Amino acid sequence: QLVESGGGLVRAGGSLRLACAVSGRTFDSAAMAWFRQAPGQEREFVASINWTGGRTYYADSVKGRFTISRDNNKNTGYLQMNTLEPEDTAVYYCAADQRHRAWQAPRAAADFGSWGQGTQVTVSS
Repeated sequence: QLVESGGGLVRAGGSLRLACAVSGRTFDSAAMAWFRQAPGQEREFVASINWTGGRTYYADSVKGRFTISRDNNKNTGYLQMNTLEPEDTAVYYCAADQRHRAWQAPRAAADFGSWGQGTQVTVSS
C-alpha cells in the first residue's frame, strides 16, 4: 500500500514536499516514481529513483526545481518541489515496483504495478 501526503495550495514560487509512505512490501528493493495528472490531461512522468537512491531521472519540465529522494529505513519516498508554477497544478501519484534491477529507475507508468491514491497540488498565480 502506498499513501501520499503533503499536497496543498501554494502560491507560485512556493515549495511543497510530498511524501509516499509504503507498507506491506520490501521498499528497499523497489524502484519508485512520481507521476502527475492535470484535469483533462494524461498522466505524465515527473521523477523516478532506483533502489538505493543513487540514480534519478526527471521530466524536463521539473528538472532543476524538483528533487526525488527516499529513506529506506522509513519506507518513505519524497518529492521536494521548489519554485512551483501554476502549470504544476495536478494530482500527484507515487508508484513503486520490485520487478526492476537495483540500478534501474523506470520512467513509464506501465513499469509500476503499485500506486497511491494521489494528492492534490494546486499552485495559484
